[in-house]
Amino acid sequence: MSIPVPVSRRTPLRHSPPLVLLLSLALVFVPIAMLPAQAANPIVTSVYTADPAPLVVGDTMYIYAGRDEAPTGTDAFVMREWRVLSSPDAATWTDNGPRASVATFPWAGADAWAGEVEPRNGRYYWYTSVNGNGPGWMNIGVAVGDSPLGPFTDAKGGPLISDSTANSSGLNIDPTVFVDDDGQAYLYWGGYWSPRMVKLAANMVDTVGAVQTPVGLTDYWEAPFLFKRNGLYYMIYAANDTNGCVTSSSYACQRYATATSPMGPWTHRGVVLGQVSSTTNHAGVVQFHGQWYMVYHNANAPGGGNFRRSVAVDRMTFNADGTIQRVVQTTTGPPPNPGGTTPPPGPGTNHALTATPSTSYVSPWENLAAINDGFTPTGSADRTHPVYGNWPEQGTQWVQYDWAAPVTLRGASAYWFDDNQGIDLPASCQVQYWTGSAWANVPGGSACGVAAGTANTVTFDQVSTTRLRLTFTSRTGFSTGLLEFRAFS
Repeated sequence: MSIPVPVSRRTPLRHSPPLVLLLSLALVFVPIAMLPAQAANPIVTSVYTADPAPLVVGDTMYIYAGRDEAPTGTDAFVMREWRVLSSPDAATWTDNGPRASVATFPWAGADAWAGEVEPRNGRYYWYTSVNGNGPGWMNIGVAVGDSPLGPFTDAKGGPLISDSTANSSGLNIDPTVFVDDDGQAYLYWGGYWSPRMVKLAANMVDTVGAVQTPVGLTDYWEAPFLFKRNGLYYMIYAANDTNGCVTSSSYACQRYATATSPMGPWTHRGVVLGQVSSTTNHAGVVQFHGQWYMVYHNANAPGGGNFRRSVAVDRMTFNADGTIQRVVQTTTGPPPNPGGTTPPPGPGTNHALTATPSTSYVSPWENLAAINDGFTPTGSADRTHPVYGNWPEQGTQWVQYDWAAPVTLRGASAYWFDDNQGIDLPASCQVQYWTGSAWANVPGGSACGVAAGTANTVTFDQVSTTRLRLTFTSRTGFSTGLLEFRAFS
């Protein structure tokens, strides 16, 4: 939850009025029709929304945001629920209504402040800033649901982080959670110039080890958001200094830092989002259909203000050296990006047709050559043509293409085989290329999909290479298979 400066504006919020408390606990959800989509910035104006955190699941981009309910002229936050916004193209948005509230946490009393959803093991964990009924002020709770839209329920039965947590922040708000490639999850949070970090257990509701104070987050104020690109870790966060950030410390910008480890130390890189029209500045970053986006809030909606904010979305661009160009704030928002705009690779563009395939393992009765024979399956169980499978092997396997001379690539697609027996869709996958001396994840790669009955397309920044590899990890108890693996420019 981003909170405006000066501090004097915050102190009245430490104890919520009884009316707000009663309304918070009495809130129940009733079925509502999804509200019409909006194609502009701010992206939703039927209600005020703030503190956005993005998440991409399949072909849908979600934004999890708090709702500002302060009446006109009220100089205090009135926030009792969290909403979910969704879009198929990052330009037209639907408000799916409230999906969690203060009442989701029986131990909480008020203040539905900033939150973020992180998926793991087929479930979706919503980490939130909420005011508990016990001693202290703000806490971090965690709810869980089986889909991006919930329903969400309290996952722990009490705060994950509170004032009683050793070495907790001066203000325990604004959680961001990141699960690394090795499965280790990390939680960052904190306001009042005091960022904190701790590892999370595999169950996502317990901490592991001591709370640490990150090093190198220059001029940190609040609102961290952690993500990873091309093996480099990025942290964006709100700062309110006047050293190139804002002209008045009553406002905030978004700075960013990078590190080679999710625990830091961090190296400050500069400002990525300048001052917005609200005093607070809270942002998140996500890649969707090959394009990077920043979501943030401002006070630009009709009747908006510092306590009546609205979520906006704009494109974000990386430089060749991994630094980020400053995001340009627009009133139009980004153009539609529905995905699937790359035409299916045909003769002359599908470089897989001229490659030599290899693999970690292929079953003796299957056919490795099936992955680059140009066949178009009718579904993942299509057995009318030779297939590649690696039964009885499990865990991580790979298939690879080699070319006699470098080829220029900007995408690949995987059509997975599922025989409804010992071979199933993989749990995860990754496209890698040969740099000339080592394997590396393709730069700027979109998510590697594992859906059935479709060519799961991965787009990435252009590379010139003589080898391309698709690695995939099986679901527990199953092997994996492919019907077609394409590589195109």
